Amino acid sequence: MPRLDGKVAIVTGAARGMGEVEARLFAEEGATVVVCDVSDVAGQRVAGDIVAHEGSAEYLHLNATDEDNWSEVIGEMVRRHGKLDILVNNAGISGYDEENNLGTSTWDRLLEINAKGVFLGMKHAIGAMEQADGGSIVNISAISGIVGQDFIHMGYNASKGAARLMTKSPAIRWAEGGIRVNSVHPGLMPPMAGGSASSETRDAMTANIPMKRTGRREEVAYAVLFLASDEASYITGGELVADGGFTAQ
Repeated sequence: MPRLDGKVAIVTGAARGMGEVEARLFAEEGATVVVCDVSDVAGQRVAGDIVAHEGSAEYLHLNATDEDNWSEVIGEMVRRHGKLDILVNNAGISGYDEENNLGTSTWDRLLEINAKGVFLGMKHAIGAMEQADGGSIVNISAISGIVGQDFIHMGYNASKGAARLMTKSPAIRWAEGGIRVNSVHPGLMPPMAGGSASSETRDAMTANIPMKRTGRREEVAYAVLFLASDEASYITGGELVADGGFTAQ
């Protein structure tokens, strides 16, 4: 039986990159996936391709920093499908491409998207999951939420650290209601257009990874799948690190 058979899931930032891989994997495992992003053309393409491959998916525009938009999306999902089982708070930005690593406007943007967006997602998903007598929320943090780095805006570390720690409070508060909340912490992943570390920085980072290689998005997506599924039914408030051993040092 598919691991997410009959589940209804939102994946944010799913128009490309890790979110796209997660959305496709969830659909392969039987979930009805709502692909959410601000990039409408790319998001519609992903949802359409999932359907073309006999999966169940649809696209809804979502600005993760807009509370009214969150309310609309969650409400529309419940109207269409009757429930929400899974939320993956994947949408985020890196800040690697900022020339000024002490820029206040960059700090504001990183915290707005990477931290407030996660908070708003949980705020609005929890109500729907309470109505469904449970659910699973997976927040995508990073190793940058665990350790410091000298080549990136500190707002990125702060925002990912916020995602890590704010995961634990709802995990405790709503545990008896069957709502599980966990975080995933990817290490160095393949570069994306815009917002990627320089090749020199990436080479230095790779040299410090015990496995001596960059991770694959599928490797993170399977970690997210596990936490989203009923296989992780006794796991909440946890941190699953997928970093090739970097933070073990």
